Amino acid sequence: MTPLDHAVILPILLPLAVGAFLLLFKDQHKIAKAIAVATTMVALLGIAIALLVLTSGLGDDTWVGVYHLGNWSPIFGIVLVADRAAAIMVTLTAVLGLTAMSFASARWNGAGPHFHTLFLFLVAGVNGAFLTGDLFNLFVFFEIMLAASYGLLLHASTVAKVRSGLHYIAINLVASSVFLVGVSLIYGVTGTLNMAELAMRVPEVSDADRMLLEIGAAVLGIAFLVKAGMWPLCFWLPSTYTAAVSPVAAIFAILSKVGIYIIWRLSLLVFGLDTGPSGGLAQNWLLIGGLATLIFGSVGVLASQGLARLTSYAVIVSSGTMLTAIGIGGVEVAAGAFYYMVGSTLALAALFMLVELIERGRMAGADVLAVTMEAFGFEDEDVLPDEEEVGIPIPGKLAILGISFIACALLIAGMPPFSGFIAKFAILAGIIGVDAGTPGTQFAGADWAAVTLLIASGLAVLIAMLRGGINTFWATREDMAPAIGIVEIVPITVLIGACLALTIFAGPSMTYFEAAAAELHNPVAYVDGVMTSQPVPYPGRGELP
Repeated sequence: MTPLDHAVILPILLPLAVGAFLLLFKDQHKIAKAIAVATTMVALLGIAIALLVLTSGLGDDTWVGVYHLGNWSPIFGIVLVADRAAAIMVTLTAVLGLTAMSFASARWNGAGPHFHTLFLFLVAGVNGAFLTGDLFNLFVFFEIMLAASYGLLLHASTVAKVRSGLHYIAINLVASSVFLVGVSLIYGVTGTLNMAELAMRVPEVSDADRMLLEIGAAVLGIAFLVKAGMWPLCFWLPSTYTAAVSPVAAIFAILSKVGIYIIWRLSLLVFGLDTGPSGGLAQNWLLIGGLATLIFGSVGVLASQGLARLTSYAVIVSSGTMLTAIGIGGVEVAAGAFYYMVGSTLALAALFMLVELIERGRMAGADVLAVTMEAFGFEDEDVLPDEEEVGIPIPGKLAILGISFIACALLIAGMPPFSGFIAKFAILAGIIGVDAGTPGTQFAGADWAAVTLLIASGLAVLIAMLRGGINTFWATREDMAPAIGIVEIVPITVLIGACLALTIFAGPSMTYFEAAAAELHNPVAYVDGVMTSQPVPYPGRGELP
């Protein structure tokens, strides 16, 4: 095997190994640990970019990387699979991990025990969920991710964090139990948990067993919809993300996308429209849930009095947009949804980190006070002592924060000319282009309801962000300008810069996203790549039987 053959497992193995190694050292060595984690994330980013290049085909549009754990045949063992969609998500995780670790190194990585190890274990679990080709292995990586997130959520413990952490742990334990029930039902009917083999066996399930199969799929879907943040299963998310320290909340921005990605993958691979009687299972329910999530998230951002809580509800709006796109279906819609998922996740992570810098220079309860005064019609009646104070220049730090905040607001709301607008436009163009009579949009008006709510949700986010920005930057005095470290502002700049790069290179990016969406909707290459792959022959023993 060549080193490139191991590229599929390295995004999981590398953070697990480094995280375990860091347990040997005391937490007092936080600088050395932060450097080790940052180096690991840089290496992961390089590996992820290599996967992007490999899955682009290099002349072969059907390349799928398959790694046999234990060198077992796919029908007996566990496989890891890398295609375009998985490579996109692994790259997104690496970028978020690198920037969040840089931000945390300023003050947060020493506020609790084993922060660096938990951080790397979370990254390993997330990458494993994106790369696994087996449902039980998906459960294993899901639990690694959740176990690490429990510790990170309680990092720098406060009463609010403990309260939110207990709710978060209880909900996810229930979701994990539901996950196991769903997996057990599917295995009992099909006799396999390999995703590619499931795609072959589901159409052949007898009518007597099909209802049990569909119940298992529905139960499994509920477990992932909890993590995806679909209404009404998202009640835990705002308080949890608001309570987490900013670098943890930034990396948590990818966690809801784990649930969405898995639902997206399984709904098209195992229950696609051409997979027999169970084809398109629950697609309309995903559309209804996505629309309801958009409404709930839009109301939430408008009602939020704090920037951190506003950002948390913006995560729900992002999830609603993705679920709506999955429910509508179609390659064009899916390509825009991929573009939107990457850009919105980067912008949300940047905003979570930015909010902490903004809040450092503000009085406790300033947001609540500003909204309360606005609601009751009170105005600032302070009269300036003389006209010389008019036109005082904004302090440099606040100018940087203000520009970054405006960029994040435009990106998340989907305003031109940034990537958020391009993504929303691609989704809307795909929805309008879908014939209302095709599978996936069986009831009248669903596509136009989606168009209306997607536009309205962007407007709601824009209004809430503008109100929050005015209350924040127009009320902040020069002597309240926060202290900002270079390692804190650079990660935010990098994330916003990545979104700008998506805008500038929208053509090549959309081409790759369209290819990834086409692979998801036509998973023949995925199934053939897994089922025809062979373990590596043992030296001197020839081919394996």
